[in-house]
Amino acid sequence: MRRQERITGLAACLLLCGLLVAPACTGKNDRKTPTGGLEGTITISGAWALYPMAVRWAEEFERLHPHVRIDVAAGGAGKGMADALARVVDLGAVSRDLYPVEIEKGAWHVSVVKDAVVPTVNARNPVIAELLRSGASREMLARIWLESGASSWGDLARGHAGPPVRVYTRSDACGAAQIWALFLGGEQDDLLGVGVYGDPGVAVAVSSDELGIGYNNMNYAYDQETERQVEGIRVLPIDLDGNGRIDPGEDFYETRGELAGAIADGRYPSPPARDLHFVSRGRPERSVVLKFLEWVLTDGQAYVHETGYIPLGGERLEAERGKLVD
Repeated sequence: MRRQERITGLAACLLLCGLLVAPACTGKNDRKTPTGGLEGTITISGAWALYPMAVRWAEEFERLHPHVRIDVAAGGAGKGMADALARVVDLGAVSRDLYPVEIEKGAWHVSVVKDAVVPTVNARNPVIAELLRSGASREMLARIWLESGASSWGDLARGHAGPPVRVYTRSDACGAAQIWALFLGGEQDDLLGVGVYGDPGVAVAVSSDELGIGYNNMNYAYDQETERQVEGIRVLPIDLDGNGRIDPGEDFYETRGELAGAIADGRYPSPPARDLHFVSRGRPERSVVLKFLEWVLTDGQAYVHETGYIPLGGERLEAERGKLVD
């Protein structure tokens, strides 16, 4: 597996899709450097949602510990969980709640940050101005993905005619699809639409189709550097109270920082906001992995805001750190 560079925009995300390869096996013995420092390799795979944060943490931890290498690969929450349970990697990145069957197989986890899934449309949509004014209610979104009930963009813009809605969903087993389906009242397998692999794939599909609608983890809907919505995409506001318009209290999508604030104070609902986790089969035994997780839940939290995520809060972090102790 090769180490991926930090995502700086949508084009880089696409490039990364082609570079990801299978991670190496775990179980290497920890070693100490001659001066007593940490040494070894940590392998991580899984959720696209957690990928940019995991890469940022890996960069900083490697800088602090030059003899540690952290290999990070994306591929979806399902892959992260499968790799962790098979001990193909040290840590799986998972962006949904753990299933009972996974816990029965020995899945252990720590929650590390929060983010959210948002609906996205093409910035050149023929009724974009009305969509941004009125938004879409949960019931309307459920008709699109669960019932195929919105036949035209005129329906969504509260008109009577318009071009057809072209719906996109995820083709890979992923937390984004599962959490989006839960918000709408279903499961990932219930979601309708053209299946596209990965968060970057959905973002490109929507940005390339004036009639397209999809959903993305927030860090793929907003540019990493500018914090503005990525070129070609607009986040579709959710009409949370169902009154047919986006009121000031529901209008927090212009920048990533505004949305993060709404997630943190509960104005944006959960789901589709959710916790993100690192998972392993049983509590990790290798000291270098435990030291990395301890750092993530302490000093590593300093990089959460700048990378576009939401911290869990002091008491919650303390509870998660407690899981690292025998």
